[in-house]
Amino acid sequence: MRYVVPTRRRASHHPMPLTVPTRWVKNIIALFLLPWCAILTQTFFTAFTRATIHQQLWAGAEFWFFTLGAVLWLIAFFGLPRPVIIYVFGHELTHVLWVWLMGGRVSKFRVSGEGGHIVTNRTNFLIALAPYFFPLYSVLAIAVYGIASLFFNVAPYGQLLYAILGITWAFHLTFTCWMIPKNQTDLSDHGTFFSLVFIYVLNLVLLS
Repeated sequence: MRYVVPTRRRASHHPMPLTVPTRWVKNIIALFLLPWCAILTQTFFTAFTRATIHQQLWAGAEFWFFTLGAVLWLIAFFGLPRPVIIYVFGHELTHVLWVWLMGGRVSKFRVSGEGGHIVTNRTNFLIALAPYFFPLYSVLAIAVYGIASLFFNVAPYGQLLYAILGITWAFHLTFTCWMIPKNQTDLSDHGTFFSLVFIYVLNLVLLS
């Protein structure tokens, strides 16, 4: 999966300015983020343990429906043919949404079982890494539920929503972990070290 940004060649008579490679800067930022990774990880598991044991999170139906959805997806992911094209579609659509959020335009959108790409006039590390930290299908499920609640009584379907969120979150996390080792240009273009640290932090924050 990739996205393409049209570029123009710099005129030869313009002097090249002295600059620090942005990858160096990003790697330095990633180093400073490492302690925050440790702090956020400890905070997340501490809060989850307290909520589970002391606040009896495990006793709520929502917890079990979410867990059921996640388990069902894990069984499907490891036991059935993987719906790669569904992931690719969501991956490229996430690029598109973040291009629009950044005020850019998309001139081409291509998806197939072998991969996909978009052509856009804008790029940055948020656009490139968005599919790895932004759980599109979970966000869509929440949006559909929220919009439906404006017109219907959706309270009886709350547990179904949690099951769908379990499925879509597990979908996001499993495919993210599965795709990262496959030499994704989204990561290498902005420095693999920086990209991995940034993806980890954002996923942990959103999961919290």
